[in-house]
Amino acid sequence: MTDNPVFCALDTQNPMRASQLAENLSPHIGGIKIGMEFFYAAGLAGYQSLAANGLPIFLDLKLHDIPNTVAAAVAALCPLQPAILNVHAGGGLNMMRAASKAAKDTAEENNLTAPLMIAVTVLTSLEDEDLNQIGVSATPHDQVLRLADLAQQADMGGVVCSAHEVEALRSRCGPNFKLIVPGIRPAGHAKDDQKRIMTPEAALEAGADILVIGRAITQAVDPVQAASDISASLQSTKS
Repeated sequence: MTDNPVFCALDTQNPMRASQLAENLSPHIGGIKIGMEFFYAAGLAGYQSLAANGLPIFLDLKLHDIPNTVAAAVAALCPLQPAILNVHAGGGLNMMRAASKAAKDTAEENNLTAPLMIAVTVLTSLEDEDLNQIGVSATPHDQVLRLADLAQQADMGGVVCSAHEVEALRSRCGPNFKLIVPGIRPAGHAKDDQKRIMTPEAALEAGADILVIGRAITQAVDPVQAASDISASLQSTKS
């Protein structure tokens, strides 16, 4: 993948802005995250224009449907060669198993590298009250652990979680289970619509593998300087 754990979220509907950001930020980030906003607006052509930059891509479409439909979607997306592709763990054990199998089978049949398949546990915008409103009595921490267990049983390669669950998941799921962490905010930055957040340095120290950072970089006065500062700070943390 990459030694730089920062994947910049290019959440924009403007393909030209996304391409320019990817090009300018490439020396300071480890990859890019393409989510629903960009993919639905720019489609295949937009994706391919970003892929041409050569950075690893986390294709963040959060697939969630019956097992057969999700497996078919994964098979359709694998030829795009994302480094990471995700589904919602809430889709259940069989759905995740179908997604994992589809990725491996499609890659083998087409002589491709299979993406790292990961499962979204509990969105970082949700807290106890939000889960209670949808009938989940568990805390976010407990629900994340429960869904991560299912994801590991389903042969997922890792999960998306908040930084607050990283330490427990690392102990529970082992060193090879990848932990991808959004809701990252450098010290002094606004929370925006995120609730379970942490600084990049603290998340990395807790055991996160990949830090997804969007607005703190893309909406900075100088995005390149912001990305450079975060990268330098993380190098110091590793040292």
